[in-house]
Amino acid sequence: MDPRRLPGSVVTFGHMTDLFQLFAVSAVVMGISQTLTRERIFAPLRERLGGKETWCGYLASCPYCTSHYVAFVLVPLTGTYPIPVVVGGWPGTVLSWFFSSILVTVIAAFFRVLFWFVDEAQGLVRRRQRSEEEEIATKQVVRKKVEQELSPEAPDEPRPPTPH
Repeated sequence: MDPRRLPGSVVTFGHMTDLFQLFAVSAVVMGISQTLTRERIFAPLRERLGGKETWCGYLASCPYCTSHYVAFVLVPLTGTYPIPVVVGGWPGTVLSWFFSSILVTVIAAFFRVLFWFVDEAQGLVRRRQRSEEEEIATKQVVRKKVEQELSPEAPDEPRPPTPH
């Protein structure tokens, strides 16, 4: 086992792979917590826990809260311990796990904000497209209505000859 991955050991980010792993685990934490707290597939679970009306339901409905629990599980499973702790023994192991999990959670929160901006930008584009489509449809309806209003008067006016 890699000694840099042991809880309580000093970890250096001399390798880009360590930094990549930190960001990758944070992205996974963000994705899982977002899915659990926002997607329709987990709505029955959130409702069963009481939704946002109960303490337990709120914890399952808040992406930031849920990301803590997900990080507490994923950090030891992935061996992502970027926070060196100089205290030895089990207290050092627990502190390294706890601090590393908090760091992963904070990075996941930043990712969530970035993705929120991306979603908002995409939503803005979709709203503009819908607005333009509605505007075109409205113009077509108005044009047809005007044409219908003008057509009774048309028999009085001479029509241009139709090509053969």
